[in-house]
Amino acid sequence: MNTELIFEISTPGQNHYAIPSWDGEDYSNVPDKYIRKDINLPDCSEPEVVRHYNNLSKMNFGVDNGMYPLGSCTMKYNPKINERVARGKGFSSLHPLTGFDCAQGALKIMYELTEYLCSITGLSGFTLSPAAGSHGELTGVMVIKKYFESIGDRRDTILIPDSAHGTNPASVAMCGFKVKEVPSTAEGDVDMVKFKELLDSNVAAMMLTSPNTLGLFDRNLIEIGDALHRNGSLFYGDGANLNATAGRARFSDMGFDLMHINLHKTFSTPHGGGGPGSGPMGVAEHLVKFLPVPLVKKTDNGYYPEYNIPESIGRVHSFQGNFSICLRAWTYIRMLGYEGLREMSDTAVLNANYLMSQLKDVYNLPVDRKCMHEFVLNDKGLPSGITTNDISKRILDYGLHSPTVYFPLLIHGAMMIEPAETETFLSLNHFIGTMKKIRKECDDDPGLVLGAPHTTPVKRVDTVLAAKKPVLIWGGADE
Repeated sequence: MNTELIFEISTPGQNHYAIPSWDGEDYSNVPDKYIRKDINLPDCSEPEVVRHYNNLSKMNFGVDNGMYPLGSCTMKYNPKINERVARGKGFSSLHPLTGFDCAQGALKIMYELTEYLCSITGLSGFTLSPAAGSHGELTGVMVIKKYFESIGDRRDTILIPDSAHGTNPASVAMCGFKVKEVPSTAEGDVDMVKFKELLDSNVAAMMLTSPNTLGLFDRNLIEIGDALHRNGSLFYGDGANLNATAGRARFSDMGFDLMHINLHKTFSTPHGGGGPGSGPMGVAEHLVKFLPVPLVKKTDNGYYPEYNIPESIGRVHSFQGNFSICLRAWTYIRMLGYEGLREMSDTAVLNANYLMSQLKDVYNLPVDRKCMHEFVLNDKGLPSGITTNDISKRILDYGLHSPTVYFPLLIHGAMMIEPAETETFLSLNHFIGTMKKIRKECDDDPGLVLGAPHTTPVKRVDTVLAAKKPVLIWGGADE
């Protein structure tokens, strides 16, 4: 495929466009002082431009092209019904400053979505304002801070397991709390001895990802929640992996006081490329009064945004959050219903365990126990100095996206694999076959793996150097 820059296919004199006249007025003679002469623009014909950018679009890889086994990211297929609903003129043309009396449909959907999320998690209230999972975390930590301020208790520490998502400690630090890390056992659970040593009167809360980033359900979950509550602390649940338990287990029943949900992970809305996302944050009854404004309320006369919440932490987003993402999630939930959501979780867990059972004798499995929606392999025992990075690059040659690599950090050389619930049995077997073929290449022809990728438009990049010293081209290929 042609991967030249648009400047490299430029030929002087190819662009014959001119500004046409309109209503008898000739606008082609633009005064010389308004013409920029110091900018080097490519000179291409219309077919050249169309072909160039069409070819570039085919070089990108997405969930519509093939399997995305990214662990901890839940890159699933986005149902096109979601897109059709979101593009409806009544929604896509609705201005955020529209009076609520003229936006009853949108307000109803936001209200119903919060009700669905409350039902799925068992919590009492949700805000749709957070624009991402990390934003939902920050909002939750702000609620924690406000709660302890309201009871006159000055606590400054939040506990976070080493198996948590990396944004957890960042959200805690941004809100002014100290972070204390709780180690995991060799079997992937929270180390209860270390946890109890760290639990003191300064601990405001513990943030725990459930299931954790090893794809494991912590078997000490109830005991952890009970210990926190006896200590007067709150229990925060990172719900980014909710697609493993939705319809099967409610976060409130596990002892969590508050949590966030990634709509772009669990409820099929678009994910990746920096957004848009949505990270609704839910709380138990005693924390509802601290939720950010506005909250959508229902009366006999319809729906309206409520701003008069005296103990609210205030705004965390302009208007109502990323409404179009919420709309997609609402559509997905309505399409599946309660039984469908349960099947979603069951299938996500079944798919992950099937992959794990087929690959654990081919690659090293650091923690060998039943997983939830994802699992972690690593590069231990690979010959010829082959690493996780080499495996991930070779996968690209087979037309698949690589899994998440080198995360979680507590597993050296991690390959974190999550098939999600939308991949078919045929697709799973194709991935298994590819991984087994690459493992055989490691023994029979290691140079093939060490030199990968071979078929992609861009070959192996020095990612460290690219991050530290990016080369930016502007104005032309020679500049």
